[in-house]
Amino acid sequence: MQDGIAAPPSPPGDGRLADNIVFFARALRKAGLKIGPATIADAIEAVETIGIGSRDEFHAALSSVFVKRHEDLALFDEAFRLFWRSRDLVQKMIAMMSPVAPDNRETEKPKPAELRASDALLGDREDRRPQREMPDIEIDARFTTSGNELLRRMDFAQMSAAEIAAAKKELAKLELPLDSVRTRRFVPSHSSSKVDPRATMRSALRTGGTLILPRYREPKEMQPPLVVLADISGSMSQYTRIFLHFLHVLTEKRRRVHTFLFGTRLTNVTRQMRHKDPDEALDECAAAVRDWSGGTRIGETLKEFNRLWARRVLGQGAIVLLITDGLEREGVELLQSEMDRLHRSCRRLIWLNPLLRFEGFEPRARGVRAMLPHVDEFRPVHNLLSLADLVSALSVGRAGAYDPRRFLAKL
Repeated sequence: MQDGIAAPPSPPGDGRLADNIVFFARALRKAGLKIGPATIADAIEAVETIGIGSRDEFHAALSSVFVKRHEDLALFDEAFRLFWRSRDLVQKMIAMMSPVAPDNRETEKPKPAELRASDALLGDREDRRPQREMPDIEIDARFTTSGNELLRRMDFAQMSAAEIAAAKKELAKLELPLDSVRTRRFVPSHSSSKVDPRATMRSALRTGGTLILPRYREPKEMQPPLVVLADISGSMSQYTRIFLHFLHVLTEKRRRVHTFLFGTRLTNVTRQMRHKDPDEALDECAAAVRDWSGGTRIGETLKEFNRLWARRVLGQGAIVLLITDGLEREGVELLQSEMDRLHRSCRRLIWLNPLLRFEGFEPRARGVRAMLPHVDEFRPVHNLLSLADLVSALSVGRAGAYDPRRFLAKL
């Protein structure tokens, strides 16, 4: 079956086709998909029902059974391409007999989920290879980069399954800053900054007024609310799940974190994020969202947030984290007005855009150009290092390196 789908298959129930489907399902499970024995039996039965007329029909049959979550579709597509590809023997023989020109092309980055799929499919082959005895080599690592540093700088979209698991562990170790703002409420104080008349009179009544000792108070300080608006459209699908793990860490370690997901509609997943187990929390979010990995309507969703939720969650100096690439597909007039309204309603608006990972980024998209004038900071968010910089920046003011005015000059 691996030599080409168009070849006549063996009997579906007990031939090589069933064995290959079982092996393919095990590889998917190793890559992170939740697949059990019943699902594998359903996949074999689905292939028996429709037959193998074309590669697209075979792909549709397996994906309808194995893919249970929207974010797993990219991983399934890449694993399907690697496992069920044709060997192209004639083309390989011609290539062997032809002269080979030097390859001067630039090295392309691996596709999203390609490393996870290849590790799941080919990892066993690497383990089965006989290990050769290697000579002992002493390496001076004083001027080299550690594996942890490479992991912190690696793009989330290019990580393998093992690297993503390691990245999740690193996210759990983040130490959030103790940023605080003054509120209108007061708490008792031992300093002589401001006298508390009510507390002073209450203490004097206990002694009948014979002894009056002043009591003091000071403004109460508390962490401001943190409101997160995260884009889960198709263009952000390769980053969505790792971002949700980061938001779960924020919710677990910080009070008053409100999380909203949007694509073509707005969904409040604050309650789902409060589960202690991160996988359970993400599964609850996936079940609550209906427009996962679909289109995007940033202007409409911001309008809904400003109308229904802004007064509830944007009090006491709230900080808003807007995670999106800014690729708006509709008119930008509504987006511009709603961004201005959101900016005026919060103390600080930080836009996190994974497109900033590219050197020489320019705000050419209409949505990006409409949003930039209304944000306080414009930051990249594509690896662990950028998330760590964001966490440390929550307790300080504006950072000059992330001032959006340096991009506004290019408009």
